[in-house]
Amino acid sequence: MEASESVRENTAGVLGNGQDTNERPDAAAQISGLIFAMLLVDGRSHIVEANHAAENLLGTSAKRFVGKPLIDVTGPLGARVERRLAEIDAAFVAREQVISAQGVEKRINLTVSPLAGHPGWRVVTLSEIGHEENADEAEAAVTLGAPSILAHEIKNPLSAIRGAGQLVARKLPLKDKKLARMITDEVDRIARLIDRMQQLGSRQTDPVAACNPHEAIRSAVATVRAAGADGVEIVEEFDPSLPPVLANRDALEQVLINLLSNARDAARSNPKPQIAVRTRFVSGLAFSALRLGRMVRLPIEITVSDNGGGVDPSMRDHVFEPFVSSKASGQGLGLALVRKLIRDMDGSVSHERDSRTELTHFRVHLPLAAKEKSR
Repeated sequence: MEASESVRENTAGVLGNGQDTNERPDAAAQISGLIFAMLLVDGRSHIVEANHAAENLLGTSAKRFVGKPLIDVTGPLGARVERRLAEIDAAFVAREQVISAQGVEKRINLTVSPLAGHPGWRVVTLSEIGHEENADEAEAAVTLGAPSILAHEIKNPLSAIRGAGQLVARKLPLKDKKLARMITDEVDRIARLIDRMQQLGSRQTDPVAACNPHEAIRSAVATVRAAGADGVEIVEEFDPSLPPVLANRDALEQVLINLLSNARDAARSNPKPQIAVRTRFVSGLAFSALRLGRMVRLPIEITVSDNGGGVDPSMRDHVFEPFVSSKASGQGLGLALVRKLIRDMDGSVSHERDSRTELTHFRVHLPLAAKEKSR
């Protein structure tokens, strides 16, 4: 097989990129450009080669896992999948698998494809479920449209209730005015919730431009500190050489305020609460996602980490869904709004719990502001 021979000729361990854009990309360049993880496995089920997306998914360079058994790298895959892996000529798909990538659990879909003419050799692909974001049209309509419709229907009677409460307050004796104020305060609280629902349901996107991510982060940190972060240490670890991102500054700042506020609340369960905000350029390990049928490179990473107890395991796969919250008083709209704002900027946001360090990470990936982009 010409393609598999080309792959096997690469002795560096990582499949390289084609350099000459005037020539047809060879097999190695094609595989390197894939947005899902791809591993070449031999007859002993040892990893022989990997593409850049595999390094990104597994959280380490290929040099650290090439030569190791596949199961040692991914962690246990379940008895059924491991039995199929033992059948070196079996082709199969395993959905909704959980792997451990450097101590971080990730949900993936896995495919195994034997290479005809090369007994024992197989290609294994891993695609992270949390980043497969091409939503079904019906699901998208429910997620985006329902909040706006509901908000519109609720706002009018709320205004009437608030007005009536204010009128009643003027006629009540001083000792009863507290009850009237409670009515208007609760109406205001519900109105703020409705405003967030409308923002979540909006189909409009704000314009993007070159943006210094560190300026947005520092502004968000200042806001969270002013709102009350006493006793919670906030650590900044920035890559000073980071280039501008393509984003909407106000929306990015709102995203960071939400993530930092959640991290602050979660960290308070720790006797020594700490939040860390880190930035990095992921270079050749650039994360990729599908947007509107096209590929988007997202090499700029902003991570907000906290040392709190983490999200309940039963909710970790649903943290970005509307009306899902681990807080007793939460409405479950904050992270849903974060996801919408990041998607509007052609970015990606993900959640991880690192069992080794007992840290929770929310990672935002954004595109470079390489050139002006109109929306």
